[in-house]
Amino acid sequence: MIAQEHKRGELLIAWAQGALLLIWSALYALAPRALPSQAFESVPWTLAAYGAFIIVRLILIYQNRLADWHVALSIIVDIGVLMLLIWSFHLQYGQPPAFYLKAPTLLYVFIFIALRTLSFEARWVLLAGAVSAAGWSALLLYAIVAQSDNPPVTHDYVHYMNSSSILLGAEFDKIVSILMVTAVLALALRRTQQLVLRCVVDHAAANELSRFVARGLAQRIARAEAPIEPGQAELRSAAALVIDLRDFTRISRRLTPREVMQLLGEYQRRVIPLVQRSGGFIDKFLGDGILASFGAVIVNETYAADALRAVDAIASELETWRATRIEAGLVAPSFGLAVSTGDVLFGAVGDSTRLEYTIIGDAVNFGARLEKHSKIERVTAVTDSATFELARSQGYASTERWRFRLGREIAGVDYPVDLAVLIEEAGRSSNGPRLSVAATV
Repeated sequence: MIAQEHKRGELLIAWAQGALLLIWSALYALAPRALPSQAFESVPWTLAAYGAFIIVRLILIYQNRLADWHVALSIIVDIGVLMLLIWSFHLQYGQPPAFYLKAPTLLYVFIFIALRTLSFEARWVLLAGAVSAAGWSALLLYAIVAQSDNPPVTHDYVHYMNSSSILLGAEFDKIVSILMVTAVLALALRRTQQLVLRCVVDHAAANELSRFVARGLAQRIARAEAPIEPGQAELRSAAALVIDLRDFTRISRRLTPREVMQLLGEYQRRVIPLVQRSGGFIDKFLGDGILASFGAVIVNETYAADALRAVDAIASELETWRATRIEAGLVAPSFGLAVSTGDVLFGAVGDSTRLEYTIIGDAVNFGARLEKHSKIERVTAVTDSATFELARSQGYASTERWRFRLGREIAGVDYPVDLAVLIEEAGRSSNGPRLSVAATV
């Protein structure tokens, strides 16, 4: 990526050089001349050679063959051509050499210096400024030496402005301006590089962080303007989804550590994308259990419907996964899912040395109890009827695998609960009425 951006920068510089060449050619063609018509004119040849140099440079850029020394040579050639054009003014207009020192064409050096910021390397800006200052110093020295028999140097500003004399202070001002602009641009470029580097590092850190926490949460942490403190929380209406492999502790004792991790990896690789695809966020991994939330990290109006859509997709995927493992003669644990909804606190818990974003509230605890109760009901997934009806009102279209089971006793809950349960494909004869879109409790 860096190489591509460097190439784009050099291309922009090359095309800008081409544009300047066209401008200079047009100005030279329109400018009056004091030279005899048969006199040799160096400017057209210089511009032609500069055009050929630009073409060669473009070819090298497109072929990815532009080396550092090519860039340095290009800077020297740019400034050299400009200084040669300025030097030629006293010949073109039949004036003493000091005449060209007043040419406004010197301002083009600032264009050449600024162009080098497109390469995003301060060293090329510094080189362009140094070459420009040296070039103008050389022209100044030539103007003084060329008229040694009649020194053109003056200290009278009015005389300087109305003659071809040289005011050393004015020329030093030009050189200082070139060097100061160069230093400012190089410093600004350097600071920009540091800022971009910090942004890249922060972006990479956020991407890396999103592997450990939900992407939306990672962005929230990365963009926080103030340090995140434990106890900061927001009240949200959300859904909690609890997923668990049944009898995993007993099963893991029969497997090697490698086999245990492979089993967990297969299971999690199937579940996580389905949660995310349904708009949910993984809150935490609890061994073989997974806690996911909908509507907590990012507020949405269909959190219950999204959670049940995730249940449908996960149940179907894990049933296929179990069948595949059974066919291959591998351990295939059953699973349970539960969804509950309500007001939850979403925020940071822990202390200043170790923080964790999570959801807290009765809905989470109730979801955990429902998941455990799914074993008693011998079903794939379970939710309370209120959550089911809320999901329907949010656009969830239930399948025929969902059934009502009324007045169930749930461990840890001191009142009977009406449930909606998702039965396995092989268990469609389970007791309880089927749920249709118009069903009511």
